[in-house]
Amino acid sequence: MKKISLLLLLAVFSTAQGFAQQKKAVPAAQQQMDTFISTLMSKMTIDEKIGQLNLPSSGDITTGQANSANISKNIREGQVGGLFNIKGVDKIRAVQKIAVENSRMKIPLLFGMDVVHGYHTVFPIPLGLSSTWDMAAIKKSARIAAVEASASGINWTFAPMVDIARDPRWGRVSEGSGEDPYLGSQIAKAMVTGFQGRLQANNEILACVKHYALYGAAEAGRDYNPGDMSRVKMFNEYLPPYKAAIDAGSASIMASFNEVEGIPATASKWLMTDILRNQWGFKGFVVTDYTGIPEMIDHGMGDLQAVSALALNAGVDMDMVGDGFVGTLKKSLAEKKVTLAQINNACRLILEAKYKLGLFTDPYKFCDPSRPAKEVFTPENRQAAREIAAESFVLLKNKNNVLPLKKSGTIGLIGPLMDNTANMFGTWSVAAMPDIADKSITVLQGLKNVLGTNATILTARGSNFLADANLENRYVNIHNPTYKHDSRPEAEMIKEAVEVAKKSDVVVAVMGEGSEFSGESSSVTNIEIPETQKNLLKELAKTGKPIVLVLFTGRPLALKWEEENIPAILNVWFPGSEAGNSIADVLFGEVNPSGKLTATFPQNIGQIPFYYAHKNTGRPLAEGKWFTKFRSNYLDVSNDPLYPFGYGLSYTTFGFSDIKLSSNTLSKGKSITATVTLTNTGKYDGKEVVQLYIRDMVASITRPVKELKGFQKVNLKAGESKQVSFTLTEEDLKFYNSDLKFVAEPGDFKLFIGANSRDVKQADFKLTK
Repeated sequence: MKKISLLLLLAVFSTAQGFAQQKKAVPAAQQQMDTFISTLMSKMTIDEKIGQLNLPSSGDITTGQANSANISKNIREGQVGGLFNIKGVDKIRAVQKIAVENSRMKIPLLFGMDVVHGYHTVFPIPLGLSSTWDMAAIKKSARIAAVEASASGINWTFAPMVDIARDPRWGRVSEGSGEDPYLGSQIAKAMVTGFQGRLQANNEILACVKHYALYGAAEAGRDYNPGDMSRVKMFNEYLPPYKAAIDAGSASIMASFNEVEGIPATASKWLMTDILRNQWGFKGFVVTDYTGIPEMIDHGMGDLQAVSALALNAGVDMDMVGDGFVGTLKKSLAEKKVTLAQINNACRLILEAKYKLGLFTDPYKFCDPSRPAKEVFTPENRQAAREIAAESFVLLKNKNNVLPLKKSGTIGLIGPLMDNTANMFGTWSVAAMPDIADKSITVLQGLKNVLGTNATILTARGSNFLADANLENRYVNIHNPTYKHDSRPEAEMIKEAVEVAKKSDVVVAVMGEGSEFSGESSSVTNIEIPETQKNLLKELAKTGKPIVLVLFTGRPLALKWEEENIPAILNVWFPGSEAGNSIADVLFGEVNPSGKLTATFPQNIGQIPFYYAHKNTGRPLAEGKWFTKFRSNYLDVSNDPLYPFGYGLSYTTFGFSDIKLSSNTLSKGKSITATVTLTNTGKYDGKEVVQLYIRDMVASITRPVKELKGFQKVNLKAGESKQVSFTLTEEDLKFYNSDLKFVAEPGDFKLFIGANSRDVKQADFKLTK
């Protein structure tokens, strides 16, 4: 029989109208895809099917031990389903050509990369993005990232990370959206739709939700560590963002490193099949994290063959770097430790993803050499990054209205981050490093851009990131080879900075963490500003000059001394490519800060884990109290956070009226509306995030003292008022009970509306049968 190419097969089974028209007739489109893939798989050997489940790293961008020695040979032999850590149209086209022209089955490859918060145009770290509380802005950042990545040949991103995290010692808190499942779910949807669109155009790429599941609950805040909790806690507090991303259509999901209920997630059939597929109806494919399968050997689950079989049996479809599937599944099949149906199913899911991307129609769909110059790191994209970054900043303190600054006089710009290019990006900006690190806008450059010749800027480094050069090199120089440790004595550096401060009208102290102080494998036991920087800050405070602390961080920090002694604190996270410009925009009042915290800032590390949606105890501490014997409290510090969830100041002020309810009773199938009047009572135009919380007062299981159920970001001119309304239905009151049934129970509820989780107005209503 004459051999038919895959492209010709597709012509037989596809219509000329294209994928957009196929989408309109879903059953026909599904049948068409099923027929094509079934025909294709009928011609594949077992080795070629297993090869589709193999995802090696190209070694182009190294994230560990590269598995690249025989990649070209393996592609020709049909032993590779996708490749990651490779970028650039020319490189990817050359590798894709091997797959579709020099392999027997001519099956195109997937090309993945960690495009987490931007590609070459870098946006704020995800924790910063979440602080915008602006779903349109977050979706736009993902859309731009997808456009730029796809212009460079990439068609799959390992994002978004949706893990709930309530322990800031864990470095990867920077990569997620904070502590709240409701907000995290909204952001998960925005990111997935931003990356994927409708998966039709050549600038829409596959999303990969990670890390499934419970990765953010690591014990002691130490990366890769186990986390243990009840299923009630899982379903109510940790699983919702994963489900939201799946409901939004995420094409893939990544298994997490940690164990769940004593079983590594990568081997958990309960997670990968029972919940993900049977309960949630997930139709995409599951990929492991980097070496997730062989790491189960150290978990004590068996040798490579045994753990590879466990992963496939659980419902994992693709092996990232582990060589477990491609190296052992054929043997396991012969020994009946896995089934042909399992291999076929995993292979089919990988092929379906490629089909949906349009790679069988055009394997070079994402390799247009004309796109990068027009679509990557463009002025328009950088402007979007500048605007979104400014919206992510959280004004933590502004005593005596030190901010905004005047565009005149002498400004002392001091600190190790004041003119440090690579540290503007933050963690997981691998696509930009080191390609455009020198093009990021530092704080010094941003101030110069905004001020021009209107003011004088005096500078001093003042300190290193850390006093210990060896320790600093371990953290700071991973992706920042341009940074050099200053060998001068600490006292000499501080003296120089103090002299600059004395000559200045105001001091802008740019301090905090280096970009690699947070992120993967960057857990810490001390969440304060490093001591050498704090020493500098204390000496600057003694000068009596007004000080603005511009704080770079990838996690909530304990800032009690800073809150008590520094008049103005602007938390800028890691803002990305346009860091300096966006910081200057806010410092000088071109933009009024509107960011709100999505993770609680504790007073000290001893309060961790700390989150607003905690449960009550049988002996709760009375509101406003510090210590009462035989109550749930500390001897040495109050139960209060330093800055609560949802907190953030503005250059203007806002007032909230009392809450008006359309009814005090909510019945099944009906709704009630809660309305407040928001007034801008200050002198500046500004934005306020109006937040709605509820509390279920009596339930079959204990419930949190507050739960976020809605929010709106409202823009008001100075003196303007606006009514802000929220509609609640029975669906908003549902939770998973002790039988893991999703229910709303009749009874009394409290409703809260305010500017953060602490400062709220209150109303009562009842849910009836």
